[in-house]
Amino acid sequence: MINRLVIKERAVDLNHSPLVIPEIGINHEGDINKAIQMIDDACLAGAEIVKFQSHIVEDEMSSAAKKVIPGNADVSIYDIMARCALTKDEEMEIKRYVEQKGMLFLSTPFSRAAANHLEELGVDAYKIGSGECNNYPLIEHISSFGKPMILSTGMNNIESIKPAVEILERANVQYALLHCTSMYPTPYNKVNLGAIEDLKRNFPNAVLGLSDHSLHNYTCYGAIPLGASIVEKHFTSNKSWDGPDIPISIDPQELKELIEGTEAIWKALGGTKEILPEEQVTIDFAYSTVVSIAPIKKGDKFTMDNIWVKRPGTGEIKAADFKNLLGKEAAHNISLDTQLQWSMLK
Repeated sequence: MINRLVIKERAVDLNHSPLVIPEIGINHEGDINKAIQMIDDACLAGAEIVKFQSHIVEDEMSSAAKKVIPGNADVSIYDIMARCALTKDEEMEIKRYVEQKGMLFLSTPFSRAAANHLEELGVDAYKIGSGECNNYPLIEHISSFGKPMILSTGMNNIESIKPAVEILERANVQYALLHCTSMYPTPYNKVNLGAIEDLKRNFPNAVLGLSDHSLHNYTCYGAIPLGASIVEKHFTSNKSWDGPDIPISIDPQELKELIEGTEAIWKALGGTKEILPEEQVTIDFAYSTVVSIAPIKKGDKFTMDNIWVKRPGTGEIKAADFKNLLGKEAAHNISLDTQLQWSMLK
């Protein structure tokens, strides 16, 4: 049985091309016009989905957050989220716009109030950020909605992920676990793609994926053969814009390459080592078959001096059988440069 998660009508599993999630997040810096531009650019790049973040600051953070400065910023996390938070009306407008373009709308709630607001908007699924992976009360609250949930697991280990998974499975919701390293940017030697297989061993019911903060698309490509059905990258229309997540964001061209590249790798997976019917046209010219390199009389023995192997592969006796002919007698005369047939052997 293949684990599956369905967002609206989009199935996410190993039988379908990877779901690439461009995370607009807070890259709009609270400007809805920037948000609209990023939606348009993601759509043009071929995205099926875009993800935002839902911040209701007073329910999300205490005043102590005003003293905490993230490693990728120079002001407090409270100030960043207050600056970047969209209003409820703006979120409603954005969701409507995304769906009008035929894409899926996804957002990460960072508080109970934000989750309740998204539920009022009628979202199809929820994305839970790494910081909330061990926020079991919030996970339990969101799981009560019965919607599919995608959970990032940065800053957590197997032991701290287990209670979250137990909540999801008790709620009987479809879920995915995304490996993540919460470093901005993540050096390649800290990406730890092997964690995807660790998640697979410990959580056999989960759809798997990667939420990636490294530069470029390389690690996302590498995640697909390991079983990732979802890859997520921060996204921006313009890398010259201000914002704490802009330096680790991919642009529209990179998003297009990521979508095309992950699908190409997914299509290339699987199979066994066998000869495909479609290879016959190449076999016809690329194989070698046994050919006379001198006139041969009836009764002559085949030797290295009168037969050899040459292209094309349209002859009856393939090069692999060459040695089996040596020492055998010709059943009749064979002219020079003739592709041998088994009936020519005595």
